[in-house]
Amino acid sequence: MQVYRMLTGDDDAAFCHKVSKALIEGWVLYGEPKYCFDGARGVMRCAQAVVKEVADRPYDPDRKLTDY
Repeated sequence: MQVYRMLTGDDDAAFCHKVSKALIEGWVLYGEPKYCFDGARGVMRCAQAVVKEVADRPYDPDRKLTDY
């Protein structure tokens, strides 16, 4: 089974660390990153989808995706 997460955040080092941490934990990039300008806050926002194979665990919609 494959689970999916969408990581989001401001375009800064914290976002890069969030994606790097997911990769270290076994998540794999899925598609290209997306960017948009948040005019209310005056910052660029980022999103990156990641997926992970979890064959040994049944899907549970109540489980946090970071627990897979």
